[in-house]
Amino acid sequence: MKGYVQVYTGNGKGKTTAALGLALRAAGAGLNVYVAQFVKGMAYSELEALRALQDRITVRQFGRRCFIRGAPEPADVDAARQGLDETRRALASVATRS
Repeated sequence: MKGYVQVYTGNGKGKTTAALGLALRAAGAGLNVYVAQFVKGMAYSELEALRALQDRITVRQFGRRCFIRGAPEPADVDAARQGLDETRRALASVATRS
């Protein structure tokens, strides 16, 4: 199975919207999608809209329910590490199915 990895980074707005737009296109084409969000742990409208597509699009958040201003706290770093580990496992599981 062939897969793609997209990474969106940077300050400001638009990363989630861009990622979910691409996820929606992929799901519409019959593909399964895994979205990992780092430094996000809160619910918002885009996630509510995706509930109808939860059989095709998996969204996992790895962050606390707050904004990070300044340096991240140890809990933020731990959440990011956990997210990276889980994301690696998700990618590896797709690679072993090909």
